Amino acid sequence: MAPTNDISAVGTYREEAVLTRRQVEGMIADGKTIIILDGKVLKVDSWLKYHPGGDKSIMHVVGRDATDEVNALHSSNARQRMAAYQIGRIEGRWQNFLPPVQGGMFRPYSHQVQQLERSLVLSESDRDTASESTSLPDSPIFDPADRSSNLRSRVLKSDWLHQSSSVSSMSSTESLEALEPKSGPRLSLMDARTQSEIDLDLDKYPSLDPATQDDIVRRYRQLGQIIHAQNLYQCDYKDYLIELVRYALLFAMCLLCLRFGWYATSGLFLGLFWHQLVFTAHDAGHMGITHDFVYDTVIGVIVADFLGGLSLGWWKRSHNVHHIVTNSPEHDPDIEHFPFFAISHRFFESLRSTFYDRVMIYDCVAKFAIRYQHVLYYPMLTLGRFNLYVLSWEFLLRGRGPRKGPARWHRWFEVVGNIFFWVWFGYGVLYRTIPDARSRFIFVMVSHMVTGPLHVQITLSHFAMSTADLGVHESFPQRMLRTTMDVDCPEWLDFIHGGLQFQAIHHLFPRIPRHNLRKTQKLVQSFCNDVGIPYALYGFVEGNKHVVGRLADVAKQAAILAQCQKTVAGNGI
Repeated sequence: MAPTNDISAVGTYREEAVLTRRQVEGMIADGKTIIILDGKVLKVDSWLKYHPGGDKSIMHVVGRDATDEVNALHSSNARQRMAAYQIGRIEGRWQNFLPPVQGGMFRPYSHQVQQLERSLVLSESDRDTASESTSLPDSPIFDPADRSSNLRSRVLKSDWLHQSSSVSSMSSTESLEALEPKSGPRLSLMDARTQSEIDLDLDKYPSLDPATQDDIVRRYRQLGQIIHAQNLYQCDYKDYLIELVRYALLFAMCLLCLRFGWYATSGLFLGLFWHQLVFTAHDAGHMGITHDFVYDTVIGVIVADFLGGLSLGWWKRSHNVHHIVTNSPEHDPDIEHFPFFAISHRFFESLRSTFYDRVMIYDCVAKFAIRYQHVLYYPMLTLGRFNLYVLSWEFLLRGRGPRKGPARWHRWFEVVGNIFFWVWFGYGVLYRTIPDARSRFIFVMVSHMVTGPLHVQITLSHFAMSTADLGVHESFPQRMLRTTMDVDCPEWLDFIHGGLQFQAIHHLFPRIPRHNLRKTQKLVQSFCNDVGIPYALYGFVEGNKHVVGRLADVAKQAAILAQCQKTVAGNGI
């Protein structure tokens, strides 16, 4: 079927109408939320406010082939329901756009625009008899770096094209080369550092050319089929029976010590109880227990909200984005711990967080904290749970979760859960059971500081890994493995790590029950060997050294930058 000629007529065609990349770009320019899934073009605007995982995760795949991201994070039933949003299909390999939320700009499209573009191409062809490989590409004004410079200059000649074109296929790996002439001005210190990190990853990981990335995707999907065939998505509920026994023992010890007035010891057991609960909440949030949306949500809210005082909905909204744009300084909330931590020099540029919709200002507080972040790392993480209370209540009170659709009941269920938590913990334990302020303070601080190792485990898998942006052409599996490490530990310690030691595997297949991740490890290692992607695996101590080393390196860069700024100011430059 030939592509349609007028974007305004698309709605009159069947769902099988073939849409060109240029037409999809025009729809995105008009504010439509378009994603590509299994060769189908989906318009999901009406679903944004209903998505249980939040709208931000969808916004980061606009204009992209999101097949692997969607398949990784959604059940087969959810994927089948997505067919209702299909407005067409594509032919051939899809070339990703840079989503608008990440700065991509898109050209409007109409029948008149189409005719003008054709006439411009024909006009240029008459004056240039070069090979057809130099013809104007579908979308971007900025051509890939391997395009000839004379073509780039010809495209830039057209003021109309320059003002209305898309930079959406321009990635960080192309931007510096495309924008900086070889004989032009030298890069700034920060830009040079960014380019150095990009070059390092380009040398270390497989090529970004379509053939290589397509082969990685093909093998990744084959791996997924093998995992399904080996029933590694099936949960053995005996494992969770053992977990329940462990939770009951820890909570019983907390109450026993509380009864005897051993408040510090009681707080220790309560902290361990919370530490273990998080693993099950994480499993339920990914629908990795029953694989049923309602059942896993109820389990997750009971564990996270009723027993832990944290919002599962807030976590899902944040965590889903983390799984899409892992380790991106501007977009991944899991590494945006500003002003206290910065794992990349790029935070010195006062980046705008697309998740929090605010600028992370590199002010005097950040300048001080980051210069000592490698020293403050462990002490700060012992206080991490207090911050989670604030984020949870902010999410619930502002109603940032879906208010309609299948997840409409989540917010009120969570509000009830958090009120229940503060009744039993705040009133029943702290106020009614512990007699004096000093003992209450000790109990609260011990119980919360004991959960500090959990925050170490969460940050360990990403803080030392790459934050470089290799652009829209990098495949989902390569990006996950490039930005995530696994932690090597003996099997008998798995209950301490709760599956967080297999984060690279988890990022490839988030819905695999955590008790099956160790069985999946050999399959993933074999996949990495086949496609040439390094599999990052470190011991717990070694991994911590890498994290502290990264923090110290960024702290050193902050100190150098401060000295340079001081010198410049002193010289009156």
